[in-house]
Amino acid sequence: MNINYIKEINNSRVYDVAKKTPITLLNKISSKYNNTVYLKREDLQPIFSFKCRGAYNKVSNLSSKERLNGIIAASAGNHAQGVALSASKLGIDALIVMPTTTPSIKIESVKKFGVSIKLFGDSFDEAYEHALEVSNKEARVFIHPFNDPLVIAGQGTVAKEIVEQSEDSTDIFFIPVGGGGLISGMSIYLKKHYPNCKIFGVESEDAPTLSMSLKHGEPTSLSQVGLFVDGCAVKRIGEETFKISQKYVDDVILVSIDETCAAIKDIYEDTRVMSEPAGALAVAGMKKYILNNNLENKKIIAINSGANLNFDRLRHVTERAEIGEGKELLLSVKIPEKSGSFRAFCEVIGRKSISEFNYRYSNENSANVFVGIKTDNIEKDTKNLFSDLNDKKYDYIDLTKNEVAKLHLRYMVGGKPSAVINEKLFRFEFPEKPGALLNFLNKMQKDWDITLFHYRNHGSAFGRVLVGIDIGTHNKDDLEEFLTDLDYKYTEETKNKGYHSFLK
Repeated sequence: MNINYIKEINNSRVYDVAKKTPITLLNKISSKYNNTVYLKREDLQPIFSFKCRGAYNKVSNLSSKERLNGIIAASAGNHAQGVALSASKLGIDALIVMPTTTPSIKIESVKKFGVSIKLFGDSFDEAYEHALEVSNKEARVFIHPFNDPLVIAGQGTVAKEIVEQSEDSTDIFFIPVGGGGLISGMSIYLKKHYPNCKIFGVESEDAPTLSMSLKHGEPTSLSQVGLFVDGCAVKRIGEETFKISQKYVDDVILVSIDETCAAIKDIYEDTRVMSEPAGALAVAGMKKYILNNNLENKKIIAINSGANLNFDRLRHVTERAEIGEGKELLLSVKIPEKSGSFRAFCEVIGRKSISEFNYRYSNENSANVFVGIKTDNIEKDTKNLFSDLNDKKYDYIDLTKNEVAKLHLRYMVGGKPSAVINEKLFRFEFPEKPGALLNFLNKMQKDWDITLFHYRNHGSAFGRVLVGIDIGTHNKDDLEEFLTDLDYKYTEETKNKGYHSFLK
């Protein structure tokens, strides 16, 4: 395609719908990583994503005949909103094809513009192929989400604003990559004005479309892509976006889901904005690059591409963020099933902050405990803890990088005891401070046994804990004396129907 991108970017018609977004200094991240880090706030667009830029620039340049025929687009969400907004603004009939896996927040956000929506396929690529078929059948103009010069030029206005907003040059840029529209438009403009700058694309490990294509020297299709970073879940980069990226992008950084979740948390702590996974990719890649290259005293700009995050994904994000930041260690530890073994194990952990504890009595021999431990220095703390566990002859497994453990096992630790026990079940609120568990154990009768224990930190001032206690032959008065002396808020759940169904 023969096009003067600098001219097209400068003349791009985006500001009928888009707004110039600020560059925010990330004070906390800058201090932590010894660099001056800014965030380009595309999450502040009317559709909470940069996608309205490219979509409107394309749609606004259609001829009168093309407008009469109507338009069609395929998108996992943000491009769909951009096209819908553009169609609504210009009075054009629009049909949006979206994968069935699209988050509901993005579907509802498209509906509000009064356009037609069709859910089709499990991925962007399936929706894309179907949209092309409809386009040919109905003579609708297909609005490509990334592989179109006018779309690329519209996205390039992000870079134009950065140049206009910056008093001096920027050393390094980190830009998220899906189909490549944003990074190709931006990289052309940035290399023109800052020829010595470095531009890094950032992709999810399970959707490395640009990384793989650069290795092969041509656009390469992935067999499958992960859907967590849904805004960048593209199997094949565009021909045009690849050509530009190959020329102007210095390198590509791949990040994990855990690293992405940690970046969402980082952005929130500096801006109080909850970024979507695609929007946090750039910060995740930036952190990884800084740490791997001991980078200091550089001016860095990362692009927050969007903030269309389903609220119900927050639980997953928060649980994975601590691991992604290297602040949580997950272990499976086998302990002997005898009186005092639970306390002895907790004494090995000491005053380390526990993020999660799962245990259920099974038989008289041994038990596996699932435990999460908070840490500020995972390498040091791991070494020290493993040394202590080895000294005490504990059999343990490091599950910190085990996907099955992180996604499933932590919720499945349980079962029913094989022996008859005099078990009482309680819901406690533990004060969220080191030593709360040991205080609990030390105040128990020495011949009582913990038969069930579940705790997961939720960031509150107190921890929600479910505890089963085998009180043996002790009477109710002994139990009440213990509960009074403990002085933790509690509710007895011994008669709970769920408990009797699954745990009793």
